[in-house]
Amino acid sequence: MSIDSSLKIKGALSRHRNVLTRAERIEQLKDEERWSEGDSLLGLPKVAHRKSHTGRKTIKEEEEVAAETAATPEATAEKP
Repeated sequence: MSIDSSLKIKGALSRHRNVLTRAERIEQLKDEERWSEGDSLLGLPKVAHRKSHTGRKTIKEEEEVAAETAATPEATAEKP
């Protein structure tokens, strides 16, 4: 039997997951102050897990970067 192709890639498991483990859910509940040390580990409340879009540039930022690179003399000079 061969290994599934999704398991062969080194970073395959680093992508966004919709389901959190119990430890991840408890950690997030602690951050939201909805869980304390004496609470039961079973029957945890639901936790919203959203994928953050950090690092994305807005259209305005992209235009500013393009204007800056066009204004520099190194960008306009031809390379031999």
